[in-house]
Amino acid sequence: MGKIWVRMGDGFLTEMTEGELRKDLEEGTKDAAERADVPSLSDDELKHLFDIYSSSSKFCSVEIGKEVILTYDGGTLKIRRVGIDVGRIHALQIYEKLLGADTMELAHVDYSFKSIKPIVGNEQPILEQALLSTTIPIFYGAMPNLGIYTQPDGPVLNPSELLPKGKISEARAAQEEAVELAVKDMVYVASAMYESGADGINFDTTGAAGDPDFLAALRSTKILKEKYPEICIELGMAGEFILGMHGELKFEGIRLAGLYPHEQVRLAEKAGATIFGPVVNTITNKSCPWNVARAITFIKPCAEKAKIPIHVNMGMGVGAVPVTDHPPTDAVSRASKAMVEICRLDGL
Repeated sequence: MGKIWVRMGDGFLTEMTEGELRKDLEEGTKDAAERADVPSLSDDELKHLFDIYSSSSKFCSVEIGKEVILTYDGGTLKIRRVGIDVGRIHALQIYEKLLGADTMELAHVDYSFKSIKPIVGNEQPILEQALLSTTIPIFYGAMPNLGIYTQPDGPVLNPSELLPKGKISEARAAQEEAVELAVKDMVYVASAMYESGADGINFDTTGAAGDPDFLAALRSTKILKEKYPEICIELGMAGEFILGMHGELKFEGIRLAGLYPHEQVRLAEKAGATIFGPVVNTITNKSCPWNVARAITFIKPCAEKAKIPIHVNMGMGVGAVPVTDHPPTDAVSRASKAMVEICRLDGL
């Protein structure tokens, strides 16, 4: 075999030898195993990845009958990135009737629960009309986004300004206050949209602001499941590692800072989440084979331990998909095939 075409984490197309490809796969799994204290991929799994990434095919896929469910976050917004200027209901119909989506999500351009709360009355009739115009399950989604609860955008003191001044206790108090406000907003909006007919609620990009962000989503999930036992909640993460922005926050007695996917899923289950969407961030200056070996090493123990469906985030900048607005199909299809076949996922 001659040169093998592969993508870098930023989408750049380059060439590798067989030896270079094998080395990247081995180093990628080693990096994740050391960070998360999980097993590296086996020789057979690395060989399977080698076969996928050494294929000369433009597009790779799983065998017929081994397809998985596809869920989408913010699809009504992302369709405009490719220059299709349509309304949100039309976007849902395009995804369903033309692209064959299994589920879809209605979302507002201000993709945060705090921003949606004042206009939730406007969102409800749009959701109701969308449900009448489609057949597939329709989620309503947004981000916890604790960052917008801090000054100058919100009422809470900004921890990023307090920490450099050594005001650690004040910064932690501000984060705890933001959690309380976020939980109220998330429960309020999710309740309103669920009662309007949403088939599920998506807490997207959870943990983007670290452990307080993750705590807000977990607490909101628990409250909603107690309020509506049949509600479907998808908990999608922001990164493979929970940043300890606070450092001492706990849920059900477990410290949140420092958790990796196989540990995060346990808390998602305790909170009552229906679907868990783990994330592994793509490293731009590493190859996609390196990234996919790393990502699968993180996700495999998560999928093995999970008692709820696992829908791994595979998109722009996560899941070994290049960090570009329009990820190339060769990279997306290879990463998706590898993730599904090795981790035996329920969906993407």
